[in-house]
Amino acid sequence: MNMTSDISAQEMPLSTTPPASTSGPVHARPALELQDASVVFGSGPQAVTALSPTTLRMDRGDFLALVGPSGCGKSTILRLASSLIQPSSGNILLGGREAAAKELRIGMAFQNRTMLPWLTIEKNVMLPLKIVEPFKRSFQRDRKGAYRDRVHALLAQVGLKDFAGHFPWQLSGGMLQRANLCRALIHDPDLLLLDEPFGALDQFTREELWQILQDLYLDRKPTVLLVTHDLREAGFLARRICVMSARPGRVISDKPVTLPQPRDIGVIYSPEFVEMTQGLRALIAQIRK
Repeated sequence: MNMTSDISAQEMPLSTTPPASTSGPVHARPALELQDASVVFGSGPQAVTALSPTTLRMDRGDFLALVGPSGCGKSTILRLASSLIQPSSGNILLGGREAAAKELRIGMAFQNRTMLPWLTIEKNVMLPLKIVEPFKRSFQRDRKGAYRDRVHALLAQVGLKDFAGHFPWQLSGGMLQRANLCRALIHDPDLLLLDEPFGALDQFTREELWQILQDLYLDRKPTVLLVTHDLREAGFLARRICVMSARPGRVISDKPVTLPQPRDIGVIYSPEFVEMTQGLRALIAQIRK
């Protein structure tokens, strides 16, 4: 499908609403919603607008990929979703409520795999259970029983069954990123935020992890917001792809990915997939001019 547009970047709308078939029932409570949210850093002549007023909605179980030029505000939206920063204007709703009163559990995985080197992989993955409710209240009781079994089951699902007792420095980059995904998912997050999680890996390892992440998503059905520069990664994993303009960023295209799931890695060579990614590439090239 062709994702290019005949209108210029200046004429593009701030956002579009995805078709009902991809966004869920109209009455569904959104997992994440930006309502004319903007972010400005600094003040006066030195002020920098990182995100123009943007409206974006994700329903529960959605998988949305954000793509666009560097510095367009993709990671700013992730920080808003995680409440690491607050909007300069507009609102952020999590689970239908203001971010300050959020009820969703959030998991995060980034390109930099911040494993604690003095803890084993098992204990690194278990960390969210120690600090996130309702798991926190029974951590001391269950950490050597039910929680340990929970960690080992998830590690087995990503091919790390025999590495629970290893330390981070004993694993390859791809293995560490698998463990990183496990840590982000161990507490059953409602919202999973991924910021270039596979950007530092070689292409073969990256494609292997795409398939692992797809399996985890289809099995657990969290709401996933992925920031990536890799258009093939976006097309393979996501159900929707949003393109952002150059800074000050805003959403200028919101399209469903019509390829059925699960997807085999061979789909990236199909004519439909190539047309989709080429359309994205052309749109991004147009808005960078």
